[in-house]
Amino acid sequence: MNNTGAFQRLIVLLPTTRLATGFALLCTLMVATPSLAQEAILEGDRSIPAEAKNGMVVTSHYLATDEALKVLEQGGNAVDAAVTAAFTLAVTQPRSGNIGGGGFMLISSEQKNEVVAIDYREKAPAAASRDMFLGADGNADEELSRYSHKSAGVPGTVAGLALALEKYGTLSLAKALEPAIRLAQEGFIVPVRFSDGIKSAADRLQKHESSRKVFFKPDGSHYQPGDRFVQKDLAATLKRIAEQGSEGFYQGRTADLIVAEMKRGGGLITLDDLKHYQPAIRQPVHGNYRGYDIFSMGPPSSGGTHIIQILNILEGFPIGWTGHNSAETIHLMAEAMARAYADRSKYLGDSDFVQVPIQGLTSKAYAEKLRRTIHRGRATASATLLPGDPAPYESNETTHFSIVDKFGNAVSNTYTINFSYGSHIVVDGAGFLLNNEMDDFSAKPGVANAYGLISDEANQIEPNKRMLSSMSPTIVKQGGKNFLVTGSPGGSRIITTTLQVLLNVIDHHLNIQAAVSAPRIHHQWLPDEIRIEEGISPDTVRLLEGMGHTVTRQAAMGASQSILVSSDGTKYGGADPRRSTSSAKGF
Repeated sequence: MNNTGAFQRLIVLLPTTRLATGFALLCTLMVATPSLAQEAILEGDRSIPAEAKNGMVVTSHYLATDEALKVLEQGGNAVDAAVTAAFTLAVTQPRSGNIGGGGFMLISSEQKNEVVAIDYREKAPAAASRDMFLGADGNADEELSRYSHKSAGVPGTVAGLALALEKYGTLSLAKALEPAIRLAQEGFIVPVRFSDGIKSAADRLQKHESSRKVFFKPDGSHYQPGDRFVQKDLAATLKRIAEQGSEGFYQGRTADLIVAEMKRGGGLITLDDLKHYQPAIRQPVHGNYRGYDIFSMGPPSSGGTHIIQILNILEGFPIGWTGHNSAETIHLMAEAMARAYADRSKYLGDSDFVQVPIQGLTSKAYAEKLRRTIHRGRATASATLLPGDPAPYESNETTHFSIVDKFGNAVSNTYTINFSYGSHIVVDGAGFLLNNEMDDFSAKPGVANAYGLISDEANQIEPNKRMLSSMSPTIVKQGGKNFLVTGSPGGSRIITTTLQVLLNVIDHHLNIQAAVSAPRIHHQWLPDEIRIEEGISPDTVRLLEGMGHTVTRQAAMGASQSILVSSDGTKYGGADPRRSTSSAKGF
């Protein structure tokens, strides 16, 4: 069943001790998300979770949800459905769904009692160099690192999805690609969000003839809601992948088109870079929070490491008792976040190139040491916070989806081309956008990237290295059973968005839709401020300011597509209303 219902069901689903919180949250959603009423394609009350016994799919686009759900209904497993969803999003949501980018996938199998991570993050081309984005004045050139052909890393999505399907799926790659090819070849009806997104990015998209040909009508006008959007070049690219596997992307016609685009714009990716790209199977980082096992992505993602670090710090505080989004709870979360982001600036990078002290950063002892530096009633100035000393070494437009099947498998996947529309450069003749992930490297140590994040030598540019990421696909288990599958887009806010979904469920006992929809906060050490969404009480803001915090109210953060599995096996899906095309469905 899809996510429809009434306010009475929200009251039933919330524990009785949280009725007031639930009512306040519903009122907040009615005020804070007016865009939902404008999106005629969506139906039903978004305040309650979708519910199903057999399988559940939650993605940021209803067409991807529909196609992935069909795979589950026809007997496919969660990985089959995930690969279908990912390729479908590459067609229907080109601003972030992609075959020109990369990401991370977590796969949990209850039968095998294991959680594995697939790292298909982009890599720097072999010709990349440490100072490639510095101008003549020695400063980082943002235009070069973000909007040029040189800003593109070697894409990993196709290789990563193919590997996931080969090792853990049951479908052929050609079968998984059928819906995406059909939607690219025949087109799909443009929703409001799609049209608005192109209009907002029009200035940069129109700079490139290849992008104009894809995203604008032949007369140069915009696609409007209700128009059909057809992508013949992308369909041909997907067909080559279906027929030839990964080689249909990394070699042959598509590879030639990518390299030709590089040569046109002075980019660095070569045929050898493409041919030698390989995804990696890694062990996820693992922690324990109040009896729940937390599995998330390790390096080159910083997300999982710092989610566990923050949880470890907060475990020593009674935030369930201090209350959901109360001033004291937000203060404690912000203090823990700031300390983790300070450590991120120094220690995190690609573990194939640098030693990352994961065990130290995620240890309970280190968390206790950091916890003792937090004052319960006073903010710590970020200027006085330096990266800590753990034990010795051992986007904003990203897309996340979560899938659980009837066989005990769960998939949490986050992938991206970095900015909305990546570099804004379409590979001419191939129909997909180039990423601009090279901006996630440290162009100059100590200088912030587009998300205000600072990193050091551990994340400096090196040939064939994977750039640091905040993407945090996460799976929570209890007693060996899948319990919560979550993650989010949002650049530097991915970590804190995912964290708050966990806290909302585990500490504050919100149902999964309420946990996903609740107003969020964020602190990333620098700038020294708590960023909040609409819905945080003005009284709470005044109390936080009285503690010494700077509080800024800004745009919505993240878009968490999440699933909770109850003890009887019922799946509840929470689709984030911050994305008007989000959809949760099960059967």
